[in-house]
Amino acid sequence: MNELKKDAVVIGAGPGGYVAAIRLGQLGKKVLLVDEDRVGGTCLNYGCIPSKAVIYFANLFGKIKKAETFGLKASGLSVDLKKFQVWKNDVVKRLTNGVSTLCKGVEVEIVSGRAKFKSPHDIEIKQEGKTVLASAPYTVIATGASSFALPGFPLENPWIITSKQALDLDFIPRRLLVIGGGIIGLELGSAFQRLGSHLIVVELLDRLLAGVDPELVRYVERPLKKRGAEIYLKSKAVSYKKKSEELEVSLETPEGTKTVVVDTILVAVGVEPNTRGLGLEAMGVKTNPKGFITVDTQARTSVSNVFAIGDVNGPPYLAHKAFKEGEVVAEVIAGLERSLDYYAMPSAVFTDPEIATVGLTEEEAKGKGHEIIVGRFPMGASARGLTMGESEGLMKTIVDQKSHQVLGLHLVGPEVSELISEGALAIEMGAMAEDIAGTIHPHPTLSEGIMESFKQTLGEAIHIANLPNLRPEPALKHAH
Repeated sequence: MNELKKDAVVIGAGPGGYVAAIRLGQLGKKVLLVDEDRVGGTCLNYGCIPSKAVIYFANLFGKIKKAETFGLKASGLSVDLKKFQVWKNDVVKRLTNGVSTLCKGVEVEIVSGRAKFKSPHDIEIKQEGKTVLASAPYTVIATGASSFALPGFPLENPWIITSKQALDLDFIPRRLLVIGGGIIGLELGSAFQRLGSHLIVVELLDRLLAGVDPELVRYVERPLKKRGAEIYLKSKAVSYKKKSEELEVSLETPEGTKTVVVDTILVAVGVEPNTRGLGLEAMGVKTNPKGFITVDTQARTSVSNVFAIGDVNGPPYLAHKAFKEGEVVAEVIAGLERSLDYYAMPSAVFTDPEIATVGLTEEEAKGKGHEIIVGRFPMGASARGLTMGESEGLMKTIVDQKSHQVLGLHLVGPEVSELISEGALAIEMGAMAEDIAGTIHPHPTLSEGIMESFKQTLGEAIHIANLPNLRPEPALKHAH
């Protein structure tokens, strides 16, 4: 049996794992990075990256068709998903090769195989035809999470797919049923709708995109319905029958049982942690009732030399959360004083239009005892938005009435995923409304709408009406 001695072993080569490994290598540690699949994990191979390629492709197709309304006519426009898949896979390959090169550059050793703890310091790695034993003072678990299986809808059938299979489709489903109205379901569902699928969404809760400000969600739901989507809320998909080339799916809805006929079913009802077979129970690593590993503010588990980062330690399921956790854990292992802070954690939903948020919502801010002012700048008032043919959207700011401290920024509209970092930086720095309102933004751009929304909270907006009867209290300071 081969034996490897390292300073740290990282199990899982996804966003959290490879970042932890690279940062440890930068800090002079000898690292073993183990994964039973591909470097880059779900995000790079089957999630974030290929899904954004699909979404960009679909949105570009939709924008070209929409451009006919202002004089851009494209005759013979068609979709070749087989050719697209070649391009998408090349993008993924370039990025995974890049990660491998970065790992090698800091002498991270990459091993393919399935890892299992034999003790807090010893890990057995099963490979084809052999076993490798690795030992290290520290271990980082970064094994991620996988799509949750839904009873009655077995995933071994080719017409029932998860997001992973959806991203590899080389055809456009004529009628697509998405079970789950969350981020993954709506991102992919809206993309295939853009490409020509008739979309049906079934969501168990009373709203789409639970956890996102309902005011923003309306801007996503409205165009879905306008393009012909059927949306069933407070509803459940209970069973299906295959008849010839069609699937008859039985739904339980508030109006009673309903049958819909589709060709493909995308199951997107959540994820479960990839912890099976790791041997955590024998070591005493604690998990929560849903099976996610519990950690402290340094991502340390109940076993002091074992850390858990990324999706395996629970929501939010964001690659950039895993990135940050990977960096922090690496620095903790190297002896630096570091801890995790999620207060200014941005998130983006790549629907059409996009949603991007950071900080507190109205409800959350009030729940924490803040008296707030809410600024709103509609995309219909944005010169840049109108010149792009994009008039649907909203820029919404949450400000503490007494201190004028920035508490939250919530955006829906074109390319808002590229704008949200301004809000994240403002919250991270403890900025006030005056700091952003007084910062000159270029014109015409989408970002100046953020400036105007903050100006509105101060009663100083120029390009939209100010809030009636607004008398904001004097701030503790003024930026300019």
